Amino acid sequence: MLREYRKRCNLSQEQLEKITNIDRKTIFRILLDTFAKMAIALKLSDKEIAYEVKKCIKKENN
Repeated sequence: MLREYRKRCNLSQEQLEKITNIDRKTIFRILLDTFAKMAIALKLSDKEIAYEVKKCIKKENN
């Protein structure tokens, strides 16, 4: 989702890093941490969480 918003703003990952002063790895880690907290609040199973995290990692690596 972040990628979509970043692209709508016509920003590269490098530009987003520079603007926010946060490196890509940290941004990704923050996203995963936030996702995990939301998944717990929504009572998703470990299997569902793992599946969604795997999808996020694949998207980030593309």
